Amino acid sequence: MAQAYGENLKQAMDTLRAHKMRSALTVFGVVLGVSVIMLVAALITGFDETIQENIKQFGADTAFISKWDQGFHGGDPPMEERQRKPLTLEDAKALIAGCPALKNVTTFLQTGWMQVHTVRTKAGEVSAIDFRGVQANFGQVYANAATLAGRFISEGDDLHREKVVMLGENVAPVLFPGGDAVGKDVMIDGTDFRVIGVVEKPKGGFGMGDEDRRVLIPFNTFKKTYPSADEINMRVQANPGMLDQAVDQAEEVLRRRRNVHYNGKDNFSIRTAAQEVEEFHNIMMMVYVATIVLSAIGLLIGGVGVMNIMLVSVTERTREIGVRKAIGAKRSDITWQFLLEAMTLTGSGGVIALVLVNGLVLLFRLALQWRGAVPVWAATAGVLVSVSVGLIFGVWPAMKAAKLDPVEALRYE
Repeated sequence: MAQAYGENLKQAMDTLRAHKMRSALTVFGVVLGVSVIMLVAALITGFDETIQENIKQFGADTAFISKWDQGFHGGDPPMEERQRKPLTLEDAKALIAGCPALKNVTTFLQTGWMQVHTVRTKAGEVSAIDFRGVQANFGQVYANAATLAGRFISEGDDLHREKVVMLGENVAPVLFPGGDAVGKDVMIDGTDFRVIGVVEKPKGGFGMGDEDRRVLIPFNTFKKTYPSADEINMRVQANPGMLDQAVDQAEEVLRRRRNVHYNGKDNFSIRTAAQEVEEFHNIMMMVYVATIVLSAIGLLIGGVGVMNIMLVSVTERTREIGVRKAIGAKRSDITWQFLLEAMTLTGSGGVIALVLVNGLVLLFRLALQWRGAVPVWAATAGVLVSVSVGLIFGVWPAMKAAKLDPVEALRYE
C-alpha cells in the first residue's frame, strides 16, 4: 500500500514538473490565501509582544486614572465626557489617605492634545513633543522613566516652580548634537529652561519611528506657565499583589468625591495594564476573523482553479487512465493518483507561501528592528490547509477519472 502511494506521489510530481507554468498559475490563489494567514499571524505576534512589552514599561502593578473613558472608541468623545470636571491634586491626596492597598500616586498635567509644543536650541528643534508637568515621584511610579543622565525632578523643583526640564533620550541629541545636555538651556514655547537630566528611552518600541519625545518639567511650573491647563491624570502604584484591591478602593474613593450616584456611571476611568492587553487581544481577534474571511476567498478561488485544471488533466490523460485500468489498476489507485496530484499541487503552494512569508518577516525584522516571527501553529496550519484544499477540490476530478470505462478510455483520441 505504501509503495503504491509512493508511486502515485512520484507520478504526481512528474506531472507537475511537466506542466510548470500551468501548475504555477493554478496554485497562485492557494499561495495568496495561505500567505495572508501566515503574514497576519506573524504581524500580530510581533505586535502582541511589542504592545505587552510597552505596557509592562508602565509598571505591572500600576493603573492609570483619567476623567476620560479609556480604550478604543472612534470619533470625538461624547458631551458627557467633555463636561466632566477635571481630576485634582486633592483627589490624589484622598486616594493615598483612603486606599490602604495603594503604595504611591503620581499626577501629571498636560494641555489639550491639539496644542503643539516645541523645544529648541540654536543647534536644533523638536516639535510634537510629549510635554508634561510631573511630580517628583513620577519616576518611581512609572517603570519607563529611568534617569539616563543627570537627576530627576525633585520636590524642591516642584515646590519653588523651578524652570528645569528633563529631556527624552531621542530629544537631547537633536538639541545638543555636540554632547552632554545636562546643565544647558533650552527654550520651550518661548520660555527658557535649564536641563537637569535625560530620561531613558523605554524598551520594546516598534520600528525606526519609535522615538522618546518626552519633555518633563515640574508640575507646579507647568501650572504656572500654562494656567489654562487642567488635564490632570494619575497613575497609581499598588502594593505587591494588591492591584485589584487598590483599583476597587480607588474607585470607591473617587465615586464618593465626584458625587457619583449609587448605580450611576463613573465620571472617570481606571485602567490597568492587564485590561489594556485584554483589549488589544480583542481587537486582534477581530483582525483574525477578517483575515480568515479574506484567506477563505483566496483559497476558494485557488481550489476552483485546481479543480478545473485537474478536470482538464483527466481529459488529457484519458488514454493513460485506460491503459492503467487495462493492466489491472483499481479504482482506488486512479482516485489516489489524482488526489495526490491535487494535494501535491496545493501543498507546494503552502510551502511556497511559507518561504515567501518568512522572507518578508526577515526583511521586517532587519529593517524595523522588529521581533515578529511566523508562529509554528500558523506555519503548520497554513501547510495543512493548503493540502486540504487539494484534497477537497480534487475529489470530483479523481472520482471522474476512476469511473472511466477502460474500453472507452482506450478509444479516446
